[in-house]
Amino acid sequence: MPSAKLEFTGHGGDTLAARFDTPDGPLKAVALFAHCFTCSKDIPAARRIAARLAGLGIAVLRFDFTGLGHSQGEFANTHFSSNVADLVAAARHLEGMGKAPALLIGHSLGGAAVLAAAAEIASAKAVVTIGAPADPAHVMHNFGAKIDEISAAGEAQVSLAGRPFTIRREFLDDISAARLTPAIAGLKRALLVLHAPRDQTVGVENAGEIFLAAKHPKSFVTLDGADHLLSRAGDAEYAAEVIAAWSRRYLDLKDDPAPAGAPEGIVRVSEADPAGFLQDVAAGPKHHLLADEPAAYGGADAGPGPYQLLSAGLGACTSMTVRMYARRKGWPLEHVSVDISHDKVHAQDCADCPGKTAKIDVFQRLIRLDGPLDADQRARLLAIADRCPVHRTLEGTIRIETVLAEA
Repeated sequence: MPSAKLEFTGHGGDTLAARFDTPDGPLKAVALFAHCFTCSKDIPAARRIAARLAGLGIAVLRFDFTGLGHSQGEFANTHFSSNVADLVAAARHLEGMGKAPALLIGHSLGGAAVLAAAAEIASAKAVVTIGAPADPAHVMHNFGAKIDEISAAGEAQVSLAGRPFTIRREFLDDISAARLTPAIAGLKRALLVLHAPRDQTVGVENAGEIFLAAKHPKSFVTLDGADHLLSRAGDAEYAAEVIAAWSRRYLDLKDDPAPAGAPEGIVRVSEADPAGFLQDVAAGPKHHLLADEPAAYGGADAGPGPYQLLSAGLGACTSMTVRMYARRKGWPLEHVSVDISHDKVHAQDCADCPGKTAKIDVFQRLIRLDGPLDADQRARLLAIADRCPVHRTLEGTIRIETVLAEA
């Protein structure tokens, strides 16, 4: 997944820092992502969601609002309306690149911002909110006893997520005056509301208010077990999968063209999360799955591991070969299943192995054949299993040729 650094001019003339995550293959659509209050474009949830969407063909621009992350400007001079204006500026920048955003995604207060900004982004066909408040003034609960000081003195320093931020009276006035209900009711775009039922920062009742205020088409999906920041990799990846599947209906996403020059197609494996081991596996233009490592090995356990995928190939080929033979013979095979396990054993445990000190790979295959088959038929099908092409490949001489793609 290529990720390029970008800069554009924000609402107040400051230079804002952004990242543009793009697919390895054809570009199907472009999304604009707004991060949560006082967060940045690089928080794990934003990175993971952008990576997963890029892996599915949707490019994502994520940027730091004015005064946050790597963007210029003073946070103390910003407010909700300035965030909305930054979003519109980001959309204009994408339009200038010839990649106008069709999808707007906002997390927490960023979700409220995309709801307010949608009316000014003509290219947007769909909007997604994640843990968003129904009222921007909801963030005031983060300021606690400082609210009186801000109102009296004009500003005060507030600790948010362990970091100090200067909040001014203008910020309180702006979020108090902001009203999302008219914007939601007049959205005129498809809306997907994602919210964790146990969100301790923005209660799930906010999702209900947003959903009820919106006109159709609208959808509501709960992120069971997730926290407000989608801290766990699996929760962010699930949210991305839901967004991608849901948006197909509204963004008219096209399938990738078949790769040229490969009769059986190409299997492309692309890194989805540089911080972990998650991989997008695309088998030609139509089929997609995930590969990962267990949590104990630093992965997120979001998909089968490499050896499990190899075992799956052997098991699938075995089952298909047995079925093909039984079908041709007209035998009463009702169902076939294959259990594959993989291990490494010392070569000394293998009578036919040339080296006795090394270890070899052993795939154990348990085949179940259901149906009124006689003993001879069962024995013949067991022998046929060894003719599976993948079986022959694994037991044969394999040569792997590797070349480095041009930069």
